Amino acid sequence: MKTLLTKILLLSATISMLWSCQKDQAMEVFQGGTAPVLTASVTTTIPLGYSTAANEAVKLSWTNPSYQFASGVSSQDVTYLVEIDTSGANFTNPNKKTLSFSKDLSVSISQSSLNDYLLNQLLLNTTMTHNIEIRVTASLNGTTATKLVSNVLKFAVTPYAIPPKVNPPTTGKLYLVGSATAGGWSNPVPVPTQQFTQVSATLYTITINLTGGQEYLFLPLNGDWGHKFACNKTTSPPDGNIGGDFGFDWNDNFPGPSATGTYKIDVDFQRGKFTVTKQ
Repeated sequence: MKTLLTKILLLSATISMLWSCQKDQAMEVFQGGTAPVLTASVTTTIPLGYSTAANEAVKLSWTNPSYQFASGVSSQDVTYLVEIDTSGANFTNPNKKTLSFSKDLSVSISQSSLNDYLLNQLLLNTTMTHNIEIRVTASLNGTTATKLVSNVLKFAVTPYAIPPKVNPPTTGKLYLVGSATAGGWSNPVPVPTQQFTQVSATLYTITINLTGGQEYLFLPLNGDWGHKFACNKTTSPPDGNIGGDFGFDWNDNFPGPSATGTYKIDVDFQRGKFTVTKQ
C-alpha cells in the first residue's frame, strides 16, 4: 500500500511538472503584434524660429503595438525609437537622429531641440527648406524578432541659424601650425600651403600632408602667438585620427593622426567640432 501511494504521488508530481513546463512554454511563444500608428500635431510643415525657440515644434503620438504571447497580451515594457532623417535616405543616414523611449506613447519636441537635431545631427543648411521623415520603431528588449515599424510622416522644415558654439576668427582667415606640418612650429607659417580655405562664415577646410604622431594648432592671425584655437584634453579629448571639440585659447595642442599621410581637416565653428579625414 505504501509503495502504491509513493508511485501515485510521484506520478502526480511528474504530471504537475509537465503541465507547468507546457504552460511556461506557451507563455513564451511570441505571436506578434500590430505596427504602431504614428500621428503628429502638425501636417506638412513644422514651424521653427529663433524668437519662438521655446515653443513646441511638433508633438508625436503613436499607438501601442499590443505584443501578443500565447498566454495573452505582453506586460513587458516596450522600447520605442523615434527616428528623424532626411527624405530619400530611408533611415540609413549615419547622421539621423534617434530618440529612445520606454513605455511613453508620445513626445513633445521643442523648436530649439528640433533645430539642434537638424543643424548638429543632420547637418542641414539654414538657407533653405528641407524635407525630413519621421517614424517609430517598437521592440521588446530591442530584439529583432519583435521589431515593428510605424508609418512614415513627412515634413518640410527650415532650420534657423543660431550663434556658433565657437566664434569664427574675426580675420576671416585660419592657419595651421605645428610639428605635424612641414613648417613645424615656425610662425608665420608658409602660405598658401598651411592656410585654410574659408567655405562659409563658420566652416574652414584644408587638405595637407601631416607627420604621424605629432601635434598642431589653428591660428587666426599668421605670425601671431597671441591667440589660438586648441583642444582641452582634460574635459574633451579629441581623437587625432577623427577629430573632436575645440575652443578659443584652450590649453592643449591638437594630437595629430598616428600615421603620416594626406588628411583633410574641417573646422566647424558652428558646432565647435573639427574632423580629420584620411585622403
